[in-house]
Amino acid sequence: MKILFVTSEAAPFAKTGGLADVMGALPATLSAKRAGVRVMMPLYDCIAEEYRKNMKLLGSRYIKLGWRSVYCGLFELKLNGVVFYFIDNEYYFKRGELYGHFDDGERFAFFSRAAAELAQNLPENWRPDIVHCHDWQTALTGVYLRTEFSPAADDIKLIFTIHNIEYQGRYSRHVLGDVFGLPDSLFNGGTMEFCGGLNLMKAAIEMSDAVTTVSPTYADELSYAFYAHGLEGVIQNSRHKMRGILNGIDTAIYDPATDPDVFENYDALTLEKKAANKTQLQKILGLTPQKKVPLIGMVTRLVSHKGLDLVAASLDAIMDIDAQFVVVGRGDWNFEQHFRNAGDIYKGRFSAQIMYSPSLASKVYAGADIFLMPSKSEPCGLTQMIAMRYGTVPVTRETGGLRDTVTPYIAETKQGRGFTFANYNAQDMVYVLRSAAELYRSDPKAWRALAASDMGVDFSWTQPAAQYMAMYREVSGKK
Repeated sequence: MKILFVTSEAAPFAKTGGLADVMGALPATLSAKRAGVRVMMPLYDCIAEEYRKNMKLLGSRYIKLGWRSVYCGLFELKLNGVVFYFIDNEYYFKRGELYGHFDDGERFAFFSRAAAELAQNLPENWRPDIVHCHDWQTALTGVYLRTEFSPAADDIKLIFTIHNIEYQGRYSRHVLGDVFGLPDSLFNGGTMEFCGGLNLMKAAIEMSDAVTTVSPTYADELSYAFYAHGLEGVIQNSRHKMRGILNGIDTAIYDPATDPDVFENYDALTLEKKAANKTQLQKILGLTPQKKVPLIGMVTRLVSHKGLDLVAASLDAIMDIDAQFVVVGRGDWNFEQHFRNAGDIYKGRFSAQIMYSPSLASKVYAGADIFLMPSKSEPCGLTQMIAMRYGTVPVTRETGGLRDTVTPYIAETKQGRGFTFANYNAQDMVYVLRSAAELYRSDPKAWRALAASDMGVDFSWTQPAAQYMAMYREVSGKK
């Protein structure tokens, strides 16, 4: 079985979110299972020199993109048993940020066209059985394979994964030929047409042999308008090829026993050392060191769909619980300012760290008692899994991957993984936060047992990788 992943980012080379973590860990896990796995991504300017110096230039060519003939270099690097291919074009990829440029449509059309063309002509005569694309930035790969390179590439099966349906790649119909170099029939026939314009994610869903999302619950939720951002009809028509496979986390990286960024390493058998991490975290954040007061942590993008509107609206009620609170992340200006102001109001009890810092994130995972994740929607979520691995009990809303990973704690049976609420409601969120804080204060033995139990949950990529392999075999008909 030969699988080519096509992605806009992958750890450790370039990362803005969970997609990069998936593309860093899943291919390596599949490779360890003796699958033939290779990954293709852009050669961004941000990729560190420690990786660049070991890359090998395989060659170059010019890629046809509409009326353009565009340079394309191909570099190779082997890491963790996986071959990574990097598509080089400095005009498109030598920029400060991965996304957010005025010509993102053209940039990723070039990348997708290059991936589709090169997939059929890789070194060592390596030809994939499956091309597995991720999110809208790679959606055109399958479109090119099924149009520009048909019938030569018709034997290659297509799989598309939706990591976040909110971002779909929507453009004016007028760029179809001029920018993407695709025929009008794709618009007139409806494959790419959506609300009078183009929708790249829609096209990928319709052209793929299988479509996956990153959790079973999210796969179900996408049939509803509240979650699908307009694509619910497309999803409903494609239910026969939809699958939800829960993401894993890299348990070698996220391990409190070995993490170099925590103050004191520990595991489930030495959970008492977590208290030292809490004390040190309180000190560096300017919080009053208190062992018996629960410390609530959030590591998140400060945007409304992560539930930040609930948190901002109910912050006074949260602080009335007699808890401490730390928020780490960047995002919308209004949330950043709100939490900065809260730090002044609740000195010694609230800390706003408006930054992206993996090192500080690890310290919060290790030092906090409660991890808050009240998302409006959450395709999978990785941070709640990481928090549990560090013995920090989650408080989450029952949506997407949060529902699949955090079962509600039942005091009578002492079963469950955390505290949950169903309605997107600030009052319900505060209620379960108060319940978590009460258990922390009133029953330290039960709290420690809950934290230790969470640390033992298997969130590795082993089971998800097996599910992906089963899907690859089913789609391709090969072993």
